[in-house]
Amino acid sequence: MVQESLAEIVPDADFTALGPDDTFRDALELDSLDFLTFIEILGKRAGIRIEDEDTPQLTTLASSADFLVARTG
Repeated sequence: MVQESLAEIVPDADFTALGPDDTFRDALELDSLDFLTFIEILGKRAGIRIEDEDTPQLTTLASSADFLVARTG
């Protein structure tokens, strides 16, 4: 779900090179607007509201997966 959401913003990204603890913004060269769009798309896909204070937990594949499991599981 995280990769699918990122792929909507960066369709040509090489996700095989993105490690579980790599920061999206650095690895995929996301600007602030791209990151906010990712958060919005991810929230819609997961069916949850993601608050501003939650965004620091959504910077890597691993932390995003942990956040989603905790909020949706």
